[in-house]
Amino acid sequence: MKSFYRSIYFSIRIYYAIAAELLLLIVSFLFPPVYWIAQLGLVILIALLVSDILILYRNASGFFAKRNTLDKLSNGDNNNIHLFLQNNYLFTGTITVIDELPFQFQARDLEFKLKMKPGEKKTLTYEVRPLKRGEYWFGAVHVYISSPIGLLQKRYSFSNDMNVPVYPSFIQMRKYELLAISNQLTTSGIKKIRKIGSNAEFDQVKEYVQGDEYRKINWRATARKNKLMVNQYQDEKSQAVYSVIDMGRVMRAPFEGMSLLDYSINASLVISNIALLKQDRAGIITFSHKVQSVLQAERRNGQLHKILELLYNQKTGYLESDFERLYINIKRKVNHRSLLLLYSNFESMSSMERQLKYLRKLAKEHLLVVIFFENTELTDFIHKPVQTTEDLYNKVTAEKFAYEKKLIVKELEKHGIHSILTDPKKLSVNTINKYMELKARGLI
Repeated sequence: MKSFYRSIYFSIRIYYAIAAELLLLIVSFLFPPVYWIAQLGLVILIALLVSDILILYRNASGFFAKRNTLDKLSNGDNNNIHLFLQNNYLFTGTITVIDELPFQFQARDLEFKLKMKPGEKKTLTYEVRPLKRGEYWFGAVHVYISSPIGLLQKRYSFSNDMNVPVYPSFIQMRKYELLAISNQLTTSGIKKIRKIGSNAEFDQVKEYVQGDEYRKINWRATARKNKLMVNQYQDEKSQAVYSVIDMGRVMRAPFEGMSLLDYSINASLVISNIALLKQDRAGIITFSHKVQSVLQAERRNGQLHKILELLYNQKTGYLESDFERLYINIKRKVNHRSLLLLYSNFESMSSMERQLKYLRKLAKEHLLVVIFFENTELTDFIHKPVQTTEDLYNKVTAEKFAYEKKLIVKELEKHGIHSILTDPKKLSVNTINKYMELKARGLI
């Protein structure tokens, strides 16, 4: 009985019917013959209520719903969630589906309204875009169904509670991986860079797959096997590529809902995968006031999974990052000359100059690329028309800060340090471009 009361709900129709019945009773005081109409209406209403209860509760398993999602969600990307619905009733029902979303989405429960025929199955699909890594709890799936009478609703609750982790953007990683395999990176903004010289040696003859270069076709092997065969070459040496991620307070700055840290983590996963595909070794170093994690650059099976798991657990701190300690740890743990992709953020020349001493030391022993971010809000403000004196003052100040970012690039170049000043949205593309450029120039 308790479950009965919890599952039954009045629809808007019954309130209209009760209001009409009360109106007839009021009118019957002025016109007594209307009283009999009111009585008849009450009997009909009670009969319809009983009928509606019998229709809805005759089948204990009249409806079924289930939420289907991936084992993990991709941070910063649109992820599909599927709701499977099945109407086991013998009538066409009016359905309201409410899915309890995790609190991180800062949204009320998602609601769908539809009609379903007897025995009909449907799958509803919607998208969620997480903006933080971590655990996301989905609650129950609630279904409210009305019969053609429509006076009552029966609620079904499917406790499909699930804890889904949100990982760095593996969707973005797979996107660039597919483009790299099919030699179509240029379609996503990656520059086509001609390689200077050749440092590759013959490896083996393999069967042609889409994306292989036609000039590498081995015609003798093709004639012998009666199918296209190509020569495969391997770089004479694989280089170590480290993504060095600043976890300090400067990386807590938000951009379109995500922190600069999460943009950097997503880009690190992408570039690590690209480096592995290019036969280089990929590793990760994270630091703030201390060096938090060091994953040695390797090219063995399972390295990408190790990188993904390490990046999943990283968090920004509130303290200023210690570049001196970073240099000491890299000097101790990275023995061979490597490519260091340093993700940080310098808002002013003075903030960069405080760390320049250690950046120069790193650049002497390794190929260092400093990656920091444009303040796009300032850029947008600069291009707005000036209407007041205050607007003019603010615009001049914004131009000064934007100009300082460009001065930082020039100062780093003066000391032989490569740099990338980028919009956070273009971080992955610009990082890949830089990596491909350095590789083509034979610097790594």
